[in-house]
Amino acid sequence: EILLVGFMLLITGLFLAMTYYAPQRSGKVTWGRSLLIGLSQAVAILPGISRSGATISTALLLGVEKEKAAKFSFLMVIMPILGGSALKLFDFFKNPEMAEGISQWVLVLGFLSAFFSGLVACKWMITIVKKGKLIYFAFYCFIVGSIAIIISL
Repeated sequence: EILLVGFMLLITGLFLAMTYYAPQRSGKVTWGRSLLIGLSQAVAILPGISRSGATISTALLLGVEKEKAAKFSFLMVIMPILGGSALKLFDFFKNPEMAEGISQWVLVLGFLSAFFSGLVACKWMITIVKKGKLIYFAFYCFIVGSIAIIISL
């Protein structure tokens, strides 16, 4: 599986690098573009494909304005998060003893810290995308992907 992750990281890096050379346009997210961006999010189910990297790079390659591409990518993650949370909640209702011994305050603190760190990460990522610095993530993906491939061989 490490070999697959390595190759998928190289693909993620390739798409991120392509955005560096793509002409900057100020297009909007249309129905057709959103469908293609959504398909790239579906491909991100593969290990090593970054969901945000796939959606942002697809949007940029389709000509969507940088800030809109980043914001749309983060809006797109809401449904999978809510779906995953709903599934976990159903599991909890089926088996409530799985939460035995966990303080409600710990859960609240965990939720709040995840929420606020997520907001900070979103703001930071939007700034990075606006500045066109995705090429750094591309290099990271190339390096880590290559190491993963070498280790797996």
